[in-house]
Amino acid sequence: MSDRLPPPLESASLAYENPGFLNSPDGRLIRIMSEYAEPLARFRRERIRDTVVFFGSARFRALDVANRELSVAHHDLELLARPYGSEPAPHHEQPAKGAELDDCAANELKCRRAEAAVEMARYYEDARRLAYIFTQWSMTLKGRQRRFVVTSGGGPGIMEAANRGAYEAGGQTVGLNIKLPFEQEPNRYITPALNFEFHYFFMRKYWFAYLAKGLVVFPGGYGTLDEAFEILTLTQTEKLAKKITVIFYGSSFWKEVVNLNTLVDKGAISPSDLELFQYADTPEEAFSLLKAGLITNHLEPESRHAQPADGAPAPEPPSDFAPDIAKTR
Repeated sequence: MSDRLPPPLESASLAYENPGFLNSPDGRLIRIMSEYAEPLARFRRERIRDTVVFFGSARFRALDVANRELSVAHHDLELLARPYGSEPAPHHEQPAKGAELDDCAANELKCRRAEAAVEMARYYEDARRLAYIFTQWSMTLKGRQRRFVVTSGGGPGIMEAANRGAYEAGGQTVGLNIKLPFEQEPNRYITPALNFEFHYFFMRKYWFAYLAKGLVVFPGGYGTLDEAFEILTLTQTEKLAKKITVIFYGSSFWKEVVNLNTLVDKGAISPSDLELFQYADTPEEAFSLLKAGLITNHLEPESRHAQPADGAPAPEPPSDFAPDIAKTR
C-alpha cells in the first residue's frame, strides 16, 4: 500500500456555474425555466403590464437608417437571404433597379421583386406609423405600469418598423429575438432593457401570447403565418382567459395568400371563426380598431372593477409591478 497522498482537489463548480451541465441535455429544464424567470423579472422591473404584438416579414431591411423622414417613394429595401439574417440575398434575387427595369424579359424575377419592394416599403412605413400613433396614445393611459407596449420579434423588416415607430414616439418597446444558427442581430430601436434573445421558440411564443392584448399581422412568410395562426387557435379554443384584438393588415395581400372562406366552405372552421380577426388597410384604420378593442375588452372592464360598490372600500392596487400574464382555461 502506497503512503503517497493524492494531490489536493480544487473546489467543485457550483451547479449553476457549471457550463458543461447547463448546456447539456440534463440542464435543459434549467434553461427552459430561465427563459421564463429572467424575462418575468425584467418585465416586472420595467413595469410592463401587457403588450400589443406586431408580426410581419423579416426577409428585408430598410437602407434608410440615417433618414428618419424618408418617403415611401424613395424607400430602398434589400432582400435578405434568410429571415432574421444579416446577409443579403444573391444579386439575382434582389429587386431590379435602374437599367434592370428596362429589360424585364431578362430580369423577370428581379422585376417582380421590384414591384413587391414598393409594396413592402409601404407596409414598412405603415407599421412604423401605426406603432408611432399607437404608442402616443398608450403613453397617455394613467397607471403605475406601462400598458400595451409595442412588441416585435426583434429582427429587421416589419419588426424593425414597429420598434422604430414606438421608439420615435418616445415609448418603451420590446424585442423578443430568437437565436438562430446563422449571423443575426436585434434591430437598433428596441429599448435596451427590453431586448431579449431566446433559445427555445416555444418560450418566445409564450411571451408573445401571454402578455398580448392586441396583435397586428403584417404581410410575411412562414414565421408570420405560424405565429398568427397560433394566436388565432388560442382565441378560437378560448384557451387563454382574455380577449385579443387581432388585425390582419393589408387585406388584398392576406385574401390572396390565405382563402379562409374555403375553410368555412369545407367545414374546417365555423363561419363565426372569421369574426376572430379584422382587416385594416391604413394605419389610422388599424389604430381605430386596436383602440376600440382594447378599451372595450380591457380598459372599461378594469375601470368598472376598480369602482367600489356603495360603502365598500376601494380595492388595493397591486403591491408589485408583475406583468399581466393571461390565465389558461
